[in-house]
Amino acid sequence: MSVSIDTTPAPVAPVKQAAPSIGTKGRMPEFSLDGKVVCVSGAARGLGLTQAEALLEAGARVYALDRLEEPSPEFYNIQKRAREELGTDFQYRRIDVRDTELLHSIIEAIANAEGRLDGLVAAAGIQQETPALEYTAQDANRMFEVNVTGVMMTAQAVAKQMIRFGNGGSIALIASMSGTIANRGLICPAYNASKAAVIQLARNLASEWGQYNIRVNTISPGYIVTAMVEQLFLEFPERREEWPKHNMLGRLSSPQEYRGAAVFLLSDASSFMTGSDLRMDGGHAAW
Repeated sequence: MSVSIDTTPAPVAPVKQAAPSIGTKGRMPEFSLDGKVVCVSGAARGLGLTQAEALLEAGARVYALDRLEEPSPEFYNIQKRAREELGTDFQYRRIDVRDTELLHSIIEAIANAEGRLDGLVAAAGIQQETPALEYTAQDANRMFEVNVTGVMMTAQAVAKQMIRFGNGGSIALIASMSGTIANRGLICPAYNASKAAVIQLARNLASEWGQYNIRVNTISPGYIVTAMVEQLFLEFPERREEWPKHNMLGRLSSPQEYRGAAVFLLSDASSFMTGSDLRMDGGHAAW
Protein backbone atom coordinates (compact mmCIF):
# COMPACT_ATOMS: atom_id res chain seq x y z
CA MET A 1 0.00 0.00 0.00
CA SER A 2 1.55 3.31 -1.05
CA VAL A 3 1.10 6.47 0.94
CA SER A 4 1.13 9.87 -0.70
CA ILE A 5 2.83 12.57 1.37
CA ASP A 6 2.20 16.22 0.63
CA THR A 7 5.54 18.02 0.88
CA THR A 8 4.15 21.42 -0.06
CA PRO A 9 5.28 23.90 2.61
CA ALA A 10 2.56 25.34 4.80
CA PRO A 11 1.77 28.99 4.07
CA VAL A 12 3.68 31.42 6.25
CA ALA A 13 2.05 34.58 7.50
CA PRO A 14 3.81 37.68 6.20
CA VAL A 15 6.04 39.38 8.75
CA LYS A 16 5.31 43.04 9.24
CA GLN A 17 8.49 44.94 8.54
CA ALA A 18 9.46 48.09 10.36
CA ALA A 19 9.54 51.23 8.27
CA PRO A 20 12.99 51.74 6.74
CA SER A 21 15.10 54.22 8.64
CA ILE A 22 17.68 54.90 5.94
CA GLY A 23 16.97 58.14 4.17
CA THR A 24 14.64 59.62 6.80
CA LYS A 25 14.56 63.39 6.88
CA GLY A 26 14.91 63.64 10.65
CA ARG A 27 18.03 62.69 12.53
CA MET A 28 17.32 59.53 14.52
CA PRO A 29 13.55 60.17 14.62
CA GLU A 30 13.02 57.21 16.96
CA PHE A 31 14.25 59.44 19.79
CA SER A 32 11.59 62.07 19.11
CA LEU A 33 8.79 62.59 21.63
CA ASP A 34 6.86 65.08 19.49
CA GLY A 35 3.16 64.97 20.33
CA LYS A 36 3.69 62.83 23.43
CA VAL A 37 2.39 63.69 26.90
CA VAL A 38 4.55 62.60 29.82
CA CYS A 39 4.28 62.83 33.62
CA VAL A 40 7.40 63.02 35.79
CA SER A 41 6.97 62.53 39.52
CA GLY A 42 9.52 64.09 41.84
CA ALA A 43 10.23 66.73 39.19
CA ALA A 44 10.16 69.87 41.32
CA ARG A 45 13.95 69.69 41.58
CA GLY A 46 16.95 67.40 41.26
CA LEU A 47 17.11 64.39 38.94
CA GLY A 48 13.40 64.47 38.11
CA LEU A 49 13.57 68.09 36.94
CA THR A 50 16.70 67.44 34.89
CA GLN A 51 15.07 64.50 33.14
CA ALA A 52 11.88 66.49 32.57
CA GLU A 53 13.90 69.13 30.70
CA ALA A 54 15.39 66.44 28.46
CA LEU A 55 11.91 65.13 27.64
CA LEU A 56 10.83 68.66 26.75
CA GLU A 57 13.82 69.03 24.45
CA ALA A 58 12.76 65.78 22.74
CA GLY A 59 9.37 67.38 22.04
CA ALA A 60 7.11 66.07 24.81
CA ARG A 61 4.55 68.04 26.78
CA VAL A 62 5.52 67.38 30.39
CA TYR A 63 3.67 67.53 33.71
CA ALA A 64 5.84 67.69 36.83
CA LEU A 65 4.31 66.06 39.90
CA ASP A 66 5.74 66.71 43.35
CA ARG A 67 4.72 67.26 46.97
CA LEU A 68 6.47 70.63 47.33
CA GLU A 69 4.24 73.67 47.73
CA GLU A 70 6.22 75.35 44.96
CA PRO A 71 8.83 73.85 42.62
CA SER A 72 12.42 75.11 42.67
CA PRO A 73 13.20 78.42 40.93
CA GLU A 74 14.91 76.44 38.14
CA PHE A 75 11.53 74.91 37.25
CA TYR A 76 10.23 78.29 36.10
CA ASN A 77 13.30 78.90 33.94
CA ILE A 78 12.74 75.57 32.22
CA GLN A 79 9.01 76.27 31.89
CA LYS A 80 9.76 79.55 30.13
CA ARG A 81 12.27 77.86 27.85
CA ALA A 82 9.75 75.13 27.00
CA ARG A 83 7.22 77.69 25.79
CA GLU A 84 9.51 80.22 24.14
CA GLU A 85 12.28 78.06 22.69
CA LEU A 86 11.03 74.49 22.44
CA GLY A 87 7.44 75.03 21.33
CA THR A 88 6.00 72.78 24.01
CA ASP A 89 4.68 73.12 27.57
CA PHE A 90 5.79 72.31 31.12
CA GLN A 91 3.28 72.37 33.96
CA TYR A 92 3.34 71.65 37.68
CA ARG A 93 0.84 69.69 39.75
CA ARG A 94 1.26 69.39 43.50
CA ILE A 95 0.69 65.85 44.74
CA ASP A 96 2.00 63.56 47.45
CA VAL A 97 2.19 60.08 45.91
CA ARG A 98 0.84 58.64 49.16
CA ASP A 99 -2.52 60.32 48.46
CA THR A 100 -3.72 57.70 46.01
CA GLU A 101 -7.19 59.15 45.43
CA LEU A 102 -5.86 62.60 44.54
CA LEU A 103 -3.05 61.04 42.50
CA HIS A 104 -5.51 59.18 40.27
CA SER A 105 -7.72 62.25 40.01
CA ILE A 106 -4.89 64.54 38.89
CA ILE A 107 -3.49 62.09 36.35
CA GLU A 108 -6.94 61.42 34.91
CA ALA A 109 -7.51 65.18 34.62
CA ILE A 110 -4.20 65.56 32.74
CA ALA A 111 -5.15 62.75 30.36
CA ASN A 112 -8.61 64.26 29.79
CA ALA A 113 -7.17 67.69 29.06
CA GLU A 114 -4.55 66.33 26.65
CA GLY A 115 -6.64 63.57 25.10
CA ARG A 116 -3.82 61.08 25.71
CA LEU A 117 -1.06 60.02 28.09
CA ASP A 118 2.08 58.41 26.73
CA GLY A 119 4.76 58.21 29.38
CA LEU A 120 5.87 58.36 32.98
CA VAL A 121 9.17 58.84 34.74
CA ALA A 122 8.61 57.94 38.40
CA ALA A 123 11.42 59.76 40.20
CA ALA A 124 9.71 60.59 43.51
CA GLY A 125 11.49 59.02 46.45
CA ILE A 126 13.02 59.61 49.87
CA GLN A 127 16.22 58.52 51.60
CA GLN A 128 17.12 57.91 55.23
CA GLU A 129 20.45 56.74 56.61
CA THR A 130 19.87 54.78 59.81
CA PRO A 131 21.39 51.50 61.05
CA ALA A 132 19.00 48.56 60.90
CA LEU A 133 19.19 48.07 64.68
CA GLU A 134 17.92 51.62 65.21
CA TYR A 135 15.25 51.79 62.49
CA THR A 136 11.71 52.34 63.72
CA ALA A 137 8.74 50.65 62.09
CA GLN A 138 7.25 54.08 61.44
CA ASP A 139 10.31 55.24 59.49
CA ALA A 140 10.54 51.98 57.56
CA ASN A 141 6.86 52.09 56.64
CA ARG A 142 7.20 55.69 55.47
CA MET A 143 10.15 54.70 53.26
CA PHE A 144 8.25 51.84 51.63
CA GLU A 145 5.04 53.86 51.34
CA VAL A 146 6.78 56.54 49.25
CA ASN A 147 9.44 54.54 47.42
CA VAL A 148 7.46 51.41 46.63
CA THR A 149 3.71 51.88 47.10
CA GLY A 150 3.85 55.47 45.83
CA VAL A 151 5.75 54.38 42.72
CA MET A 152 3.34 51.52 42.09
CA MET A 153 0.26 53.71 42.49
CA THR A 154 1.71 56.37 40.18
CA ALA A 155 2.45 53.75 37.53
CA GLN A 156 -1.02 52.28 38.00
CA ALA A 157 -2.72 55.65 37.58
CA VAL A 158 -0.79 56.38 34.38
CA ALA A 159 -1.26 52.87 32.96
CA LYS A 160 -5.03 53.10 33.41
CA GLN A 161 -5.09 56.21 31.21
CA MET A 162 -2.80 54.62 28.63
CA ILE A 163 -5.14 51.64 28.43
CA ARG A 164 -8.18 53.91 28.22
CA PHE A 165 -6.80 55.73 25.18
CA GLY A 166 -5.36 52.58 23.63
CA ASN A 167 -2.08 54.10 22.45
CA GLY A 168 0.26 52.12 24.70
CA GLY A 169 3.16 53.94 26.31
CA SER A 170 6.37 53.68 28.24
CA ILE A 171 7.06 53.90 31.97
CA ALA A 172 10.49 54.37 33.55
CA LEU A 173 10.84 53.88 37.29
CA ILE A 174 13.87 55.40 38.99
CA ALA A 175 15.52 52.66 41.03
CA SER A 176 19.16 52.71 42.14
CA MET A 177 22.34 50.68 42.03
CA SER A 178 21.48 50.30 45.74
CA GLY A 179 18.72 47.92 44.64
CA THR A 180 21.46 45.58 43.43
CA ILE A 181 24.30 46.10 45.89
CA ALA A 182 24.77 46.99 49.55
CA ASN A 183 26.60 50.32 49.62
CA ARG A 184 29.88 50.16 51.45
CA GLY A 185 29.92 52.83 54.16
CA LEU A 186 26.33 53.99 53.54
CA ILE A 187 23.90 52.58 56.10
CA CYS A 188 20.44 52.64 54.50
CA PRO A 189 18.83 49.17 54.72
CA ALA A 190 15.24 50.28 54.13
CA TYR A 191 16.16 52.53 51.18
CA ASN A 192 18.16 49.75 49.49
CA ALA A 193 15.34 47.29 50.05
CA SER A 194 12.85 49.76 48.56
CA LYS A 195 14.92 50.19 45.41
CA ALA A 196 15.30 46.43 45.00
CA ALA A 197 11.51 46.29 45.22
CA VAL A 198 11.19 48.92 42.46
CA ILE A 199 13.35 46.81 40.12
CA GLN A 200 11.22 43.74 40.78
CA LEU A 201 8.02 45.78 40.55
CA ALA A 202 8.96 46.93 37.05
CA ARG A 203 9.45 43.35 35.88
CA ASN A 204 5.99 42.39 37.12
CA LEU A 205 4.26 45.44 35.70
CA ALA A 206 5.98 44.80 32.37
CA SER A 207 4.67 41.22 32.37
CA GLU A 208 1.11 42.34 33.05
CA TRP A 209 0.94 45.38 30.80
CA GLY A 210 2.82 44.20 27.73
CA GLN A 211 -0.52 43.07 26.29
CA TYR A 212 -1.53 46.75 26.21
CA ASN A 213 1.72 47.78 24.49
CA ILE A 214 2.91 49.43 27.71
CA ARG A 215 6.62 49.01 28.42
CA VAL A 216 8.02 49.26 31.94
CA ASN A 217 11.73 49.58 32.73
CA THR A 218 13.94 50.96 35.47
CA ILE A 219 16.95 53.25 35.61
CA SER A 220 19.47 52.47 38.36
CA PRO A 221 21.76 55.47 38.90
CA GLY A 222 24.98 55.39 40.87
CA TYR A 223 25.99 58.16 43.25
CA ILE A 224 24.72 61.51 41.96
CA VAL A 225 26.03 64.86 43.18
CA THR A 226 22.89 66.81 44.02
CA ALA A 227 22.25 69.60 46.53
CA MET A 228 21.17 66.96 49.07
CA VAL A 229 24.39 64.98 48.58
CA GLU A 230 26.46 68.15 48.93
CA GLN A 231 24.83 68.67 52.32
CA LEU A 232 25.68 65.07 53.20
CA PHE A 233 29.32 65.72 52.33
CA LEU A 234 29.38 68.58 54.83
CA GLU A 235 28.42 66.09 57.54
CA PHE A 236 30.66 63.29 56.23
CA PRO A 237 33.50 64.99 54.31
CA GLU A 238 35.42 61.72 53.96
CA ARG A 239 32.74 60.43 51.57
CA ARG A 240 33.60 63.04 48.96
CA GLU A 241 37.02 61.40 48.66
CA GLU A 242 36.00 57.80 49.28
CA TRP A 243 32.91 57.31 47.12
CA PRO A 244 34.59 57.97 43.74
CA LYS A 245 37.03 55.15 44.51
CA HIS A 246 34.16 52.64 44.54
CA ASN A 247 33.46 52.71 40.80
CA MET A 248 35.49 52.10 37.67
CA LEU A 249 35.44 55.70 36.44
CA GLY A 250 36.78 57.09 39.69
CA ARG A 251 34.24 59.92 39.95
CA LEU A 252 30.64 60.68 40.89
CA SER A 253 27.88 61.43 38.42
CA SER A 254 25.77 64.54 37.79
CA PRO A 255 22.00 64.61 37.12
CA GLN A 256 22.68 65.69 33.52
CA GLU A 257 24.25 62.32 32.77
CA TYR A 258 20.85 60.61 33.03
CA ARG A 259 19.03 62.86 30.55
CA GLY A 260 19.59 60.57 27.60
CA ALA A 261 18.42 57.51 29.52
CA ALA A 262 15.01 59.07 30.15
CA VAL A 263 14.55 60.00 26.49
CA PHE A 264 15.77 56.58 25.37
CA LEU A 265 13.36 54.65 27.59
CA LEU A 266 10.32 56.80 26.83
CA SER A 267 10.87 56.96 23.08
CA ASP A 268 10.66 54.43 20.26
CA ALA A 269 14.44 54.06 20.48
CA SER A 270 13.76 51.41 23.16
CA SER A 271 10.61 49.97 21.56
CA PHE A 272 11.62 46.33 22.17
CA MET A 273 12.86 46.88 25.72
CA THR A 274 10.68 46.08 28.71
CA GLY A 275 11.15 44.47 32.11
CA SER A 276 14.78 45.58 32.09
CA ASP A 277 17.01 47.57 34.41
CA LEU A 278 19.31 50.19 32.89
CA ARG A 279 22.08 50.40 35.48
CA MET A 280 24.25 53.52 35.14
CA ASP A 281 26.67 53.38 38.05
CA GLY A 282 30.12 53.99 36.58
CA GLY A 283 30.81 50.29 36.92
CA HIS A 284 30.23 50.31 40.69
CA ALA A 285 28.41 46.96 40.68
CA ALA A 286 30.62 45.37 38.01
CA TRP A 287 33.73 44.83 40.16
